[in-house]
Amino acid sequence: MTMTHHEALSVLARHRGERVVVATMTSGGVWPALSDTGLDFVYIPSAMGHAPALGLGLALAQPRRGVVVLNGDGCTLMSLGCLVTLAAEKANVFLLIMDNGLYEVTGGQPVAGAGRTDFAGLARAAGIGRVYSFDTLAAWEAGAADALAGTGPVAVWLKVEGRLGQKTPKAPHPLTEQVRRLQEALGD
Repeated sequence: MTMTHHEALSVLARHRGERVVVATMTSGGVWPALSDTGLDFVYIPSAMGHAPALGLGLALAQPRRGVVVLNGDGCTLMSLGCLVTLAAEKANVFLLIMDNGLYEVTGGQPVAGAGRTDFAGLARAAGIGRVYSFDTLAAWEAGAADALAGTGPVAVWLKVEGRLGQKTPKAPHPLTEQVRRLQEALGD
């Protein structure tokens, strides 16, 4: 049995350390219930596919801190070039690909290639050296500490349950407030 989005992100919350977490789309609706610090940036609205680029910029500016990017399968497919870019830049980014096979917040349409796309294989082919796949909560709980240790680039493919009827999440704070909080947390 796969894990829920909330279960998967609960594991992350226990292992994220002092890294910045960038959440979009479905993760943007789940993450604020698990963490609400200045190091959390919920990038909504209209962020589909953009989170890895934002995470890369933050990681280049704060290479020792590192950034966790919560990206959906659809978001990843929209910007496959992010995998090659993260590998080329040797960015301290941990890209968590939340694979539910659906565009949850736009009506539950199936993602192209749902159930057939090998995100771990794509990440390896792009040059990311540390790639992990977890399709159960027990496996993710057992492997999260290792997957989130050290520095990136790292890709983590998590199979999560899709839920129909989801609404577009709302950011927990206005964007200007999130930017201010992040700047303060990073000491900028």
